[in-house]
Amino acid sequence: MSHTRQEKFSGTKQVEPHLQLDAGRLEAYLKTVVPDYAGPLELRRFKGGQSNPTYQLVTGNRNYVLRRKPPGPLLPSAHAVDREYQVIKALSDVGFPVPRPYALCTDESVIGTMFYVMEMIEGRVLWEMSLPGMTPAERAQIYDAKVTTLAQLQKIDYRAVGLESFGKPTDYFARQITRWTKNYVASETVKIDLMDRLNAWLPANIPHDDAVSIVHGDYRMDNMIFHPTEPRVIAVLDWELSTIGHPLGDFTYHLLPWLLPQMGERISTLGGLDLPALGIPSEEEYIARYCALVGRRNIPGIDYYRAYTLWRLAAIYQGIIKRVEEGTAANEHAETSPELVKTIAAIAWDYARKHGAPA
Repeated sequence: MSHTRQEKFSGTKQVEPHLQLDAGRLEAYLKTVVPDYAGPLELRRFKGGQSNPTYQLVTGNRNYVLRRKPPGPLLPSAHAVDREYQVIKALSDVGFPVPRPYALCTDESVIGTMFYVMEMIEGRVLWEMSLPGMTPAERAQIYDAKVTTLAQLQKIDYRAVGLESFGKPTDYFARQITRWTKNYVASETVKIDLMDRLNAWLPANIPHDDAVSIVHGDYRMDNMIFHPTEPRVIAVLDWELSTIGHPLGDFTYHLLPWLLPQMGERISTLGGLDLPALGIPSEEEYIARYCALVGRRNIPGIDYYRAYTLWRLAAIYQGIIKRVEEGTAANEHAETSPELVKTIAAIAWDYARKHGAPA
């Protein structure tokens, strides 16, 4: 197994010309909102991430992180850094593992777009689902930490932490399907028949389940920071897609590594790997562990949720392809080919058929 993804997406790099910030204006702002701020300020950009450009702010005594909207034309509901800040602030106040947020800046005259600043958490970001270099016991502990942290999030009462207006508690999947269908159509670069069929089939076949929780929206391993030496999540990152909704939205998205075949460097998956030898739970074992943590007996309609989450991933990648075409993609390694969307859509349709979709 290559370490290419870990090397490619870890760490920072120089800020590209089209994503440069006015360091002087930014530093003047930081002095007003960050306690004990002391320059000089050096700007770096994190390599990972496909959406909101994320910067490391290096100063004389500590480092910070800045998340901003990307420049250029954007989809109407995308890149909501203000929502990210709101949910991180609420969760930080009750001890859930997120970075401490300092300030949200809606004044676009500072750096050209809305942004927020938070503390920088030092730890491990793991980009390979197979966790190279670890023992089977260590891998098992990392996977358990992921699902345990998700269950912790889903047990938080969103009303008690001030997020009662953060999203509608009902019809989560219907709303998500409407949103991502619109985003997909707006980002379409070629016609993909199975995406069109999924766009029509998914909203007509949503299982009835009225559970509700805070939803991260992009809950995956590389959106977490693990303790430098312990198998413990010390920060969950990238809350751009968060809302109030159905807990299975996060959990079944979190199952993607088990649902996809090996896809090279584009997406890290568990397809074709000897999971028992690696110490990584099977999908069935992982589902059972999640159900035990949140008090569920099982997940009725699991194939529908698998189809939905694969379709949503395909729509996300189509949006990335469109941003590459328009020159606004945040990641230099961003996907450029609709063949990936077609591949994921085909797997999604297979699960839809298992749930009863026509051949």
